[in-house]
Amino acid sequence: METLHQEGELATLQEHQQALLCLLREFDRVCKALDIPYFLFAGTLLGAVRHEDFIPWDDDLDVIMRREDYARFLREAPKVLDAERFFLQKEFSEHFPMFFSKLRLNGTTCLEKYHPKDPQMHQGVYMDIFPCDNAYGNGLGRQLQFLCSKVVIAKGLDAEGYDTDSKLKKAVMRACRILPGKPFRRIVRGPKTPKKQVHCFLGAASSYRRSIFSRNFFEKPVELSFANGQYPVPGQYEAVLSTLYGDYMVIPPKEERKCKEHALLVDLTRNYPHYSAYRDGMRFDMTTKSIR
Repeated sequence: METLHQEGELATLQEHQQALLCLLREFDRVCKALDIPYFLFAGTLLGAVRHEDFIPWDDDLDVIMRREDYARFLREAPKVLDAERFFLQKEFSEHFPMFFSKLRLNGTTCLEKYHPKDPQMHQGVYMDIFPCDNAYGNGLGRQLQFLCSKVVIAKGLDAEGYDTDSKLKKAVMRACRILPGKPFRRIVRGPKTPKKQVHCFLGAASSYRRSIFSRNFFEKPVELSFANGQYPVPGQYEAVLSTLYGDYMVIPPKEERKCKEHALLVDLTRNYPHYSAYRDGMRFDMTTKSIR
């Protein structure tokens, strides 16, 4: 890194978080213009409740939308979005094989701890947009959805170029390459008729029990303070956070925070193609894991 840059050119975590906030403000503006509901989610929701801001060591931003709202957002947002400054990276689109979507900041760089297989993939600073799907009414159906979500996730991560030191994860990704994606995605999306529960198997926790929520958790949204703004959260946000993290007010020790960092390099002034040579040869000691 030092061979490419002078001291101070790369963004600090605080500057990165301000760029994320810029993305959230644009996302919020577009959703309000289209009358599409959404919620802060996962670590961002936790940050709003516990810190009224970003988790101090967190370098990403998560929102969640009901599947029907998510689909409408992907269809209609490009009509309203400031396309000069922002890029909507849609799920399963050209140069992006993933199972959720991102809003990216043009003219920036955010290199994560993996080597992307597609050099044309947009790698600007981003926020994550997750769909929330209907869960089947019986336990067997929900378990099937969970297993199918693992196939969808494995295929997406493998196609993206995900790096892991887990032999099991590598074996699963290789095995899933030959499987068709669409049948598994249909099962994950669940029944068209809403049931009592919803899931977010495609985001947030990797655990089955931490990804299933009562539908009423997300009804009657409220607004909470986050980074000097007001943003929508699930009406029963305490129940959502308890499901995700257990005793969510407990601060994890310092040694457990480092693996939460996604970004290896963030530059808010230069576009990601500038870093193509560095990206291809970059090394890192620890892959990203979810830890809050």
